[in-house]
Amino acid sequence: MTGYEMFWPMMAHAVLVFILYALLGWRRRVLVKAGRIQPAQFRENHTADEPAESLVVRNSLANQFELPLLFHVGCIVLYTAQADNLPAVILAWIFVATRYAHAFVHVTSNDLRYRSPLFTLGFAALVCMWGWLGIWLAFS
Repeated sequence: MTGYEMFWPMMAHAVLVFILYALLGWRRRVLVKAGRIQPAQFRENHTADEPAESLVVRNSLANQFELPLLFHVGCIVLYTAQADNLPAVILAWIFVATRYAHAFVHVTSNDLRYRSPLFTLGFAALVCMWGWLGIWLAFS
């Protein structure tokens, strides 16, 4: 390993955030052009009656700043503790893959039958990642 493998999943997650921002902007432009919403609602963040097409993207984007915060902190701590080895990197990639899949389901069908297991798998990977860090710190 080169020592930088832990940063690739972090960058991949950042790309997901950029994609969701672009999708949110595109869907909102389409809604404004169709007359379904007024631009002033976004200017002052009055989005209580935001159409579902952009609301699901906004919610998915907000999700990327909740649990993933622990992911990014964990990755940095794993790197600085020199615990960013193969098990940690695999867990990081599992987390990011589930974030992509979760976001895809969120902004398309928004079906909880698929979203919930994806979230749970990502959550479990993140818990294991932090558990791995704890074990590494305790025994190194």
